[in-house]
Amino acid sequence: MPFWEIYTPEDAFTDEDKEALTKGITSIYYDLVDLPKFYVVVVFHEMPRNSIYVGGEAANNFIRIRLDHIARHTVDYIAHHTNKKTMVNGIALGSLTSDQLRADFHEKVEEVLVPFVKERGYDWEIHVDETPEDLWRVQGLVPPPGWSEFEELWRKENRPVPYY
Repeated sequence: MPFWEIYTPEDAFTDEDKEALTKGITSIYYDLVDLPKFYVVVVFHEMPRNSIYVGGEAANNFIRIRLDHIARHTVDYIAHHTNKKTMVNGIALGSLTSDQLRADFHEKVEEVLVPFVKERGYDWEIHVDETPEDLWRVQGLVPPPGWSEFEELWRKENRPVPYY
């Protein structure tokens, strides 16, 4: 599950902005990483003026984004595509290093964020944690293994389905 927390100044985004931004975020994981849409959770934290400080000074033009990846880790992605020999633009995905995959991921994220953050003149920072899958449950269920027929069922149904 990708879990995004976006800390923003109050009124940085309209409800329409939030919907468009979350659709863009969801598309990264659904279209590029093959995750079910319901895995993608985005929480907006609107911070009152003088609630975010950077370097000991109020940063009222700052957006902080924290991501937690659980369902897909970089090493899993490489292993999966090494076995499948997946090619994109003539590049074997399984031949990419963790650093290359992470850089590519950040490029995709930046593409989604630019109209909402950079083009509006906000300063921002982002980081990604990778939580071990065995610490994760969805409605009490152990999520199915990545790229399995059961995960594909969850993706198709867009909800958790008992499978064991």
